[in-house]
Amino acid sequence: MVFFKLGEWLFLGHSCYKIGRKIKSFGKLFFNPNSSFIRSSSSSSQQLVSSFPSVSKLYYNVLESKKSETCGTIVLCDIFGSLLRSQSMFPYFMLVAFEGGNILRALLLLLSCPILFVLDHSLGLKVMVFITFCGLKLRDMESVGRAVLPKFYLEDLNLQAYEVVASSKKKVVFTSAPRVLVEWFLKEYLSVDDVVGTDLHTFKGYFTGFVQGSSSSGLLVKHKALKEYFGDNKRADIGLGTSSLSDHLFLSLCKEAYVVSKEELKNREATVMPREKYPKPLIFHDGRLAFLPTPFATLCMFLWIPLAFPLAIFRILVGILLPYKISPILGQWSGLNIRIKGRHPHKNTKNNQRKGVLYVCNHRTLLDPVFLCLTLGQSLTAVTYSLSKMSELIAPIRTVRLTRDRNKDGESMQRLLSEGDLVVCPEGTTCREPYLLRFSSLFAELADEIVPVAMNTHVTMFYGTTASGLKCLDPIIFFMNPRPCYVVEFLERVPREMTCSGGGKSSCEVANYIQKRLAGALGFECTNFTRRDKYMMLAGNEGVVNDCKKS
Repeated sequence: MVFFKLGEWLFLGHSCYKIGRKIKSFGKLFFNPNSSFIRSSSSSSQQLVSSFPSVSKLYYNVLESKKSETCGTIVLCDIFGSLLRSQSMFPYFMLVAFEGGNILRALLLLLSCPILFVLDHSLGLKVMVFITFCGLKLRDMESVGRAVLPKFYLEDLNLQAYEVVASSKKKVVFTSAPRVLVEWFLKEYLSVDDVVGTDLHTFKGYFTGFVQGSSSSGLLVKHKALKEYFGDNKRADIGLGTSSLSDHLFLSLCKEAYVVSKEELKNREATVMPREKYPKPLIFHDGRLAFLPTPFATLCMFLWIPLAFPLAIFRILVGILLPYKISPILGQWSGLNIRIKGRHPHKNTKNNQRKGVLYVCNHRTLLDPVFLCLTLGQSLTAVTYSLSKMSELIAPIRTVRLTRDRNKDGESMQRLLSEGDLVVCPEGTTCREPYLLRFSSLFAELADEIVPVAMNTHVTMFYGTTASGLKCLDPIIFFMNPRPCYVVEFLERVPREMTCSGGGKSSCEVANYIQKRLAGALGFECTNFTRRDKYMMLAGNEGVVNDCKKS
């Protein structure tokens, strides 16, 4: 009886130990942002590719050669874990589910994480494809691939792998991921010649959620696809991949092969791509998520949302109902961070003209004029080219729409300046990245007292701007961030000799002068892009807002 009990205890203890190990390993995968729910490597595969040299060796050879094209045809065995530092596809599927689909689809994908951990690579990938793409419109996926995903891909680029790829004459990428997930970015930003990936089944402009391919699983088998692409008598010059078994089979078909190891990816200084080295400047992007939605980060977001919405309503009501001296204090108690730089400008009493002060701001969000009023402690009139009725309704300051007719808008702004101080954002639209769009020169013709104001924001969870979504939700989304930050910096007023009336300058010269001053104060870069350029790229329209509809 004693031996029976002892055996029972040992068996129970061994079972609990196995369960504990399983939970522990799952926890590591869930909380580690670089982990992948789709397991694709093992200890045996690591030993198989130990003979392949590291990509860093080829990277330093490329740097020493100092030639634009030092390699022949280079093929990449997938981009996750090699060209991208992240080895997980999950965040990019989540971006499509959230931005292209809706919040319920994103929640379902998050809840599938435990199932994805149990399934093997091919089945887990097909489950993610089905949840993410079933019923999704093709045009929505195209919009996400063009306007949302490139930002996250660029931030995740492996510097060494990119330099090697950029030095080749021909670039071909083979990936088991859906081709629509990576193709636009690879061709537009990295000049990849061809992308061979898993194709998705579509029906009348919608994805069905199923994969279609010649293999039994329907997913692309990379080493077989490589043979079919080059034929039996030709091989790629260089192959680049990871230290997994499937990649080993792929790389063995190339003349030379290099791998990106996990140890190299841990060296952030050597592998993280700095902004100044991006293949193309990242000026415009869309979407609401301001973070890479790893499983743990996405879980935190869903836990925060039930608290975030009432908090956003509270912050908005504080700004609408309370006076300027009290609302900033309560706003800071709720987590809102407002930073003020520079001296508050005082009206020039020597100016005999009965005109107000014109405050010229760069445009980060729709709330720029509101935060300017909070820092000044006085109400201003804001002119805007496009504003939803919802934003006008909840705005605590007076807003006036412009018609885009230069003569009519000039008359309206002259009248408003005669009534008091005015704030204008001459970019005409918001820009999230450290760039300033071209300034409209109309404001420079109307005022002698011009005060440039540099605006900057910082959010950690949601962007309070959109080009293709519901603009009426922009203020609410911004205030749903845990600790949104607004920086307002007052610059010295424009010297009279640099104005149109006092110095004889043209309106374009004055606009460019103020744009450069604001860019210098913010550390931003000036561009010639306009509102139309932004909306044509991100939303396929000219950015006209019709109440609360999609623009």
